[in-house]
Amino acid sequence: MERRIVQPTFVDNAVADLGSPKARRFLSTVDRLVPWAELAEPCKAFYKDTTGKPGRPHWPVVLMVKIMLLRKWYGLSDVQAEQQILDRLSFRQFLGLSLTDATPDHSTIRLFNERLTESGLCSTLFDAVLAHLKSQGLLVENGSIVDATILPTSRGRRRKDGSTTRDTGATTTAKGNVAHHGFRAHIRTDTKGVILDYRFDTARESEHTHFEALVEGERTAVYADSGYMKGERTRQLEAKGIFPGIMFRRVRGQQELTDGQKEHNRFCAKLRAFVEHPFGWLKNMGYRIRYRGSRKNGADFAIAAAAYNIKRMLSLKGMAMSGGPRPAAGRLLGT
Repeated sequence: MERRIVQPTFVDNAVADLGSPKARRFLSTVDRLVPWAELAEPCKAFYKDTTGKPGRPHWPVVLMVKIMLLRKWYGLSDVQAEQQILDRLSFRQFLGLSLTDATPDHSTIRLFNERLTESGLCSTLFDAVLAHLKSQGLLVENGSIVDATILPTSRGRRRKDGSTTRDTGATTTAKGNVAHHGFRAHIRTDTKGVILDYRFDTARESEHTHFEALVEGERTAVYADSGYMKGERTRQLEAKGIFPGIMFRRVRGQQELTDGQKEHNRFCAKLRAFVEHPFGWLKNMGYRIRYRGSRKNGADFAIAAAAYNIKRMLSLKGMAMSGGPRPAAGRLLGT
């Protein structure tokens, strides 16, 4: 049984315009444009209908899904999310909580997050958000961009008994002669920066590992930096009629790129830059590895990717409303 939320009171209406105008404007717009009931529907399977039986009613599923995304939009831990919901009027209005309503505590938020992870519904949430963007005609179907980024985590410390606190699910890799310990997120975006697909793996797995899986189904063009350059890959893409927009780099014995290769790189660079938008947003929002193991962190990345796509949706709709160009209409294994 779902608990009831108190209807807004006179005091709620009186203070409705207080708080951060920027946060209130963003959250009210998101609340209006996102089909929350559709996103939350799969999560209802967590709860059995126990109407008439003893026990405390659970929090509304829509409210909990909104909290999952709030955590990513504002870079919050479970404890910080509880505190911010208690303190911020814009958050309470977004969640439909009156000033007199109780607030989900951090344990409740953690438990809901764990249920999402164990059920594999984090990737379902990502897919649902992507389907909504597609239904709005906001996906650009003129090519895909592929990239990956390393997400570092602590190397741990040695305990007195000789054991270590290191996350055994993470691995170490070298990049630019610098060692990095953690995980690697691989993504595919459209040419406006919307995340279309992702794979989450350990840092040791190279950029090449998930390339073919990510671009499966692409029929127009694939763009990527020079780290993805392989002669066989280019030939395979061309054989399928797909433009190989992979940046050139000098090969052994080549002193400089040809004029044609330089022109190719200039053309591809303009489009390839859009794949940096998701990674830049994650960095600005303070995204970091919070859990142990690929499964939990991969599920957490799926929620972050869904949150980013919703934020990107607002930008694309803003472009359309302001007269700008209007776009035409596996992952972590086990999540």
